[in-house]
Amino acid sequence: MFVPCGESAPDLAGFTLLMPAVSVGNVGQLAMDLIISTLSMSKIGYFYTDCLVPMVGNNPYATAEGNSTELSINAEVYSLPSRKLVALQLRSIFIKYKSKPFCEKLLSWVKSSGYARVIVLSSSHSYQRNDLQLHSTPFRYLLTPSMQRSVQNKIKSLNWQEMEKSRCISEIDDSEFCIRIPGGGITKTLYDESCSKEIQMVVLLKFISEGDNMPDALGLVEYLNEWLQIIKPLSDDPTASTSRWKIPSSWRLLFGSGLPPALF
Repeated sequence: MFVPCGESAPDLAGFTLLMPAVSVGNVGQLAMDLIISTLSMSKIGYFYTDCLVPMVGNNPYATAEGNSTELSINAEVYSLPSRKLVALQLRSIFIKYKSKPFCEKLLSWVKSSGYARVIVLSSSHSYQRNDLQLHSTPFRYLLTPSMQRSVQNKIKSLNWQEMEKSRCISEIDDSEFCIRIPGGGITKTLYDESCSKEIQMVVLLKFISEGDNMPDALGLVEYLNEWLQIIKPLSDDPTASTSRWKIPSSWRLLFGSGLPPALF
């Protein structure tokens, strides 16, 4: 599934894998754009898969005319060895009935590569929150059982809120309670499969509404940064680091190329 850019696959044992879920507002994917761009991560390979809609485009992280014509595809892998970080960026939607096979192949690669942990950035429909969620922070987290043993104390020190269980079938009063992530795409499947395979996984998500979701992506990477300290704040104020995230060049066309002057 993973095809390296070089002749041999890099040694990724002990690395942390960051990845998005293709979820409402594309918040996880936008957050990954910020991380890859800010850290100037290098492309080390791509996923060859029939589970995603094929796509090709220019380099979304171009910094000069010389590298703007490099091609990018639907699933690419980037790395920052100095921080033991790997980023998987997904740029396409899943083909019908192919999301679960993708999750299984992805987690198989995670285990065979020896990743220390996986962090999934996701989002969920804000209009499906319950009363408690409406009156609290829009951010939530989930830990697989194997991950709880290693980071639970750190997470508790951050005063984060864990994703609450809700009725599996909201219309039925006596329905059982379970984890529901409406609009979360593959998030729940990845989480459930990681629980059963004893993979260390953290899910970070935000309740959002579709629209201009760039502020939501900035909020999500700040939420991640509270824990991982990907970039250091300039001061004791955590919001000071917001302006230090590097906006990728591709975001200039996030809403199209603008209105043609000939219209006026």
